[in-house]
Formats: sequence, structure tokens, C-alpha cells
Amino acid sequence: MTARVGVVTFPGTLDDRDAARAVRLAGGEPVSLFHAEADLKDVDAVVLPGGFSYGDYLRAGAIARFAPIMEKVVDAAHGGMPVLGICNGFQVLTEVHLLPGSMIKNEHLHFICRDQVLRVENADTAWTGDFEAGQQIVIPLKNQDGQYVADDATLDMLEGEGRVAFRYVGWNPNGSRRDIAGITNERGNVVGLMPHPEHAVEPGFGPDSREQGRAGTDGLGFFTSALAGLLASA
Repeated sequence: MTARVGVVTFPGTLDDRDAARAVRLAGGEPVSLFHAEADLKDVDAVVLPGGFSYGDYLRAGAIARFAPIMEKVVDAAHGGMPVLGICNGFQVLTEVHLLPGSMIKNEHLHFICRDQVLRVENADTAWTGDFEAGQQIVIPLKNQDGQYVADDATLDMLEGEGRVAFRYVGWNPNGSRRDIAGITNERGNVVGLMPHPEHAVEPGFGPDSREQGRAGTDGLGFFTSALAGLLASA
């Protein structure tokens, strides 16, 4: 069985082809999904890639939540389908309330692009099973609306339920509350994060790792995790 992973394209999406390539390198079959079509094409998982959906008008992800494809994604996520939101995709997941909190402008009000160290806080989600809790990975980060915010009650809930999936290490690049880089829903099938794992899937082309120099493959584990979970449940 080859798992089919849908990659959604909105007007302004930038990283859909990168996400599709990551799926292919992990051993899955990428399937293109268009924002205006209410059809998931029998996929087994969905990736909402990075970019500037609908130009980030109003606020990042605010218009994408009304795209016909998102009604199907939300229903599928509630049914247990693995869904990964990367950068703008994370913003969309908060807008459709699959994940709590919100994303606002970076604290320093500038676009930022850098290789970012993350600590894996939860290795029990659909997208983190190939990692270990406490493991540090290096993933590219590029955003201008990357500051994760939520009220204290929500933050305490996320901490108490183990739903912080990733945390920034060494430096908080955008002012996110409690150094949060990514979170998961209660069931663990929906994960959103600001850094870009799809840009760290090929040796020599991704960022330097802490142990191996320019290995650049720390992001591949996101996609192999989901595919392994899907095959195990088939």
C-alpha cells in the first residue's frame, strides 16, 4: 500500500511543490488538492503548506478558512485523518479552530528566515512518531506572522495535556508565547508548526544539523511518521 497524501494549493501558496516532494521522498504518493474544489480525492492525510494564502488579506489564513476544500479537511480531521499545517498552514488551522490560539506579526515586526533549532516535546502525534521526546532538530524558518499567542488558560491547557509539539531552542525568533513552535490537537492527528520541515528532507540541501554538519534531513521524519502510522493502521 502506498499512502496518498493531499497537498492543498491556495492562491498565494508557495511551498506546495516542496511539500509534495517531501511526501514522495518519504515514500508516499502526493496528491494535488485545489482550494476551490470540495473533494479530497480519497487521500489518507493532508498537508496545508506554507505561503501567503489569498495574500494574507485581513490576517494570515483568515480567508483560506472559507475555501471549499477546508470544509472537507475539517470534517476529515474530526474523523481522525492526519493533517499537518506548515507556517501559513498552521495559521489556517487556527482560523478553522482545529488548533487553539492565533498567529500575529512577529514581535520584532520583521520577516525572518533562518535555520532554527527545535525541541520535540511530543513524539506521540501522527506527525512526530519517528522522533523522540526531547530530541533537537534543525528546521528552516521563514515567516512574518509567526508569533503564536493564546490566553494563559489555553497555554496552561496545552502544557498540561502535552499538546505543545515543538518548542524553540536557543532563541525565540518571533516572540511566541512560551517558546511554542508547534502544537497538536487532543487526538494527536492534527499538528501545526511555523518552521518548514519540507525544506529539510534531502542530504546537502537542508540546514546544518547539530551532529552531522550539512545533513539537512531533520524534516523528513514528519512525513515518514505519518506514512508509517497510516501503513500500521491499514
